[in-house]
Amino acid sequence: MKYALKRILQLIPILFAITFLSFGMMRLAGSDVVEQKMLNTGAAVSQQVVENAKKELGLDKPFLVQYFTWLSNLLKGDMGNSYLSGKSVFDTFISKLPATLLLALVSIVLTIIISIPLGIVSAVYQNKVVDYIIRFFSFLGNSMPNFFVSLVLIYILAIKLKLFPVLSNSISVKTVVLPALTLAIAMSAKYLRQVRATVLDELSKDYILGAKARGVKYSTTLFKSVLRACMVTIITLLAISIGSLLGGTAIVESIFIWDGVGKLAVDSINMRDYPMIQAYVMWMAIIYVLVNLIADLSYRFLDPRIRLGVK
Repeated sequence: MKYALKRILQLIPILFAITFLSFGMMRLAGSDVVEQKMLNTGAAVSQQVVENAKKELGLDKPFLVQYFTWLSNLLKGDMGNSYLSGKSVFDTFISKLPATLLLALVSIVLTIIISIPLGIVSAVYQNKVVDYIIRFFSFLGNSMPNFFVSLVLIYILAIKLKLFPVLSNSISVKTVVLPALTLAIAMSAKYLRQVRATVLDELSKDYILGAKARGVKYSTTLFKSVLRACMVTIITLLAISIGSLLGGTAIVESIFIWDGVGKLAVDSINMRDYPMIQAYVMWMAIIYVLVNLIADLSYRFLDPRIRLGVK
């Protein structure tokens, strides 16, 4: 409990630093939402109209005033309204979360189902035919970018076999399969190699030989000792992926028209919708902080050799 509290206190300044840096970088981007909005209308407007629009949005104030006004409202639970739609940023963002949460959950489950068993099999049958086949497909999965994998899956599973819809016009189990599988293939290819390397490292240690000499079944040693020792590596990988998935995967969500926070972020960036972008940045920061905190606490539970802060 003391360690968790200490970690939380250490992460609070990081969150504030992230808000300041992201707020500043957006204001230095070179254009603002008013100019973008006027450009999209295609109508000629006077400079006075532009200035009045900036004043209404508070964009005429100095940078620090804008930042502290936004931060003060955020701490009160008010994320403001979208510059484009005029709707509540919080309500809009929350409405996109179910799609992203479903996509993240299915992707993680598929990744675990694929990578951990195949990684263990590849390590157990090191340098045999099965190992070479698994490593080949792992290399192939690592080499293909997500947009290419998504197009291949769309062509085979949606167009040719007609098993799934090409685009996600609704949020359902059937429409989530293709985007989730696209993400799972890339993640599994990376995780599989890490799991294989970690299992091989554990299998080379003396306690494995000792267990074999005492007549302990190989399967018992593999699943009760080796796999438990590998959980630290697996949890570290999952923590990184969960953070990125919950933040939305912009490319995949855009290809499949998946209405999640990743697509929302891309649209907001294109239209310079600062309040919505800030909400996305805060969401990403909080997710990574929480996921990494949970991962750190898990290490102490899974591996008694780890005593953070204790020599």
